[in-house]
Amino acid sequence: MRAIEWIVFGSVSATAIIVGVRLHRPARIAPWLLLAASVLCLATGDVFYALNHESVAELWYLGLFVLVSLGLLQLTRGGTLLVDRARLIDLLAFTCAALLVIWVFMIESIGRLGNISAADVVGDLLLLVVAGQLILVTGRNWSAILLGVGAVGMFASDVAWGLAPGHLAETGYIVLYVAWGAAALHPSMTVLTTPVATQQTPWRGRCAALLGSSVATPPLVLLIEAVSGPVRDGVLIAVAGALTLMLTITRLADSVAQSSRALARERALREASAALVAAADLPAVYVAVRAAVAALMPPGTVNRIVFATDDRALAQEDLPEPVDPGPHPRSWWVPRREADPAGEATLVCPLWLEPLAVARPSGGGLVLAGQRDTLVATRDSLEVLAGHASLALDRIGLVEAMGRRDSDNYLRAVIHNTADVMLVIDDDQRIRYASPALRKLVGAAELPPLATLYDLVEPGDRTVVRQALQGNGDGTVFCALHRADETPVLVEATYRDLREDRLVQGFVVTMRKAVTGPEPAEQIPHLHHLDELPAWVNRRSAQHKFRY
Repeated sequence: MRAIEWIVFGSVSATAIIVGVRLHRPARIAPWLLLAASVLCLATGDVFYALNHESVAELWYLGLFVLVSLGLLQLTRGGTLLVDRARLIDLLAFTCAALLVIWVFMIESIGRLGNISAADVVGDLLLLVVAGQLILVTGRNWSAILLGVGAVGMFASDVAWGLAPGHLAETGYIVLYVAWGAAALHPSMTVLTTPVATQQTPWRGRCAALLGSSVATPPLVLLIEAVSGPVRDGVLIAVAGALTLMLTITRLADSVAQSSRALARERALREASAALVAAADLPAVYVAVRAAVAALMPPGTVNRIVFATDDRALAQEDLPEPVDPGPHPRSWWVPRREADPAGEATLVCPLWLEPLAVARPSGGGLVLAGQRDTLVATRDSLEVLAGHASLALDRIGLVEAMGRRDSDNYLRAVIHNTADVMLVIDDDQRIRYASPALRKLVGAAELPPLATLYDLVEPGDRTVVRQALQGNGDGTVFCALHRADETPVLVEATYRDLREDRLVQGFVVTMRKAVTGPEPAEQIPHLHHLDELPAWVNRRSAQHKFRY
């Protein structure tokens, strides 16, 4: 084919890959951009080959394999689809070394097969191994299948061109251009770069032996050729040695990075656990959680942190339920919206009581929005952090409840025989504690369970009491209590707002009966505004004025 035709094929294929990236917005765009660059390298090499510059074309072909290798390694980086990256790298290094030995000592000893380039065949076979692994892992993913079809086409053309050059032998290259462009345009291309949890592969002795033998094979083959005669496969040995060395360095770098991340996560969780144990209130827990998130995740990867201590605060975030929550999900992903940037995700970690594996009665959760691959890598650590925060919240709640109980017991012991009525009312207006004088005042043996102050007040005075207790600060209100014998009793209620007090967390109400007199109207204290009086008092006052 002519040079202009290869330029058209390469440009169209690279443009299709870039359009697919812009259209589908995968979580990682670097692998696809490297594939587009490799397609341009192949097209440039074909152009130089058509212009009879074969040495320059070989350099571009080698650049093709370098870019393809980097792109495929990017597909397996950061916990993406190929979760067992270490095993794949070991397999590629061993395959490269084995192909070198087979080509040098078996195929060439039988006789050279036409003008087949050994370096091209080794690169094609490595590409086929990775493409086959992609297809096996993803199942019927059309994007992975099209990448595999392109790899098969390039391998077939490299072999066919070495045996019988011609237009028919170039068909495989055309298949590669079309298949790789179509792979990027298909919507399933986003699955290939979707982050998933990584599998921590332990370092085994056989893995180390396999990797060491793969690295030592190219120098050993070069030594054998140099001792037995002239070196005939210097380029092939150099390419195989570079590939195995690059894979080995990648494997060791992954191991060092995993170990460093594990140590950093362990240190961050240990410091967070110490800070949460020392936390004495909710703001201290919030500060400890934010500091732990900052230590667990790299800077700039988290856009929003929401620490909801109960389900009411969590409901304000308007987060949908998980699609498949399971019996007790420790975390789930919020469905992605159209307006969300590419690669962004939101993770919800409910507050669980660890190690009891039960949810808190009041609920709550830790919500983080940021880069999906970072959230996937730290998901386990964030779940543990949410569990430790849940324990800290419940510990603080229990300490405060015990403090309130001791305070109520102390108050009960001090005012047991006093004639004044004292009540402690929670924020929801339920009576937490009432002195014995209240039962005597209303003429009841016991108060009903979960009784509120409104239940004891006459219906006409409930609005005044509600308005007084819904505000902030201290004050005094006059109201009538409903007795068991259906008669009202006028009281002066002085209340103090101690909801911010750690030991009280409610209203303290002191009641005393109004001054007695011959008529109810004479029991009323003198007030300038009659609107402050209870409703029944106003009616009795009117009857008293017009009784003559």
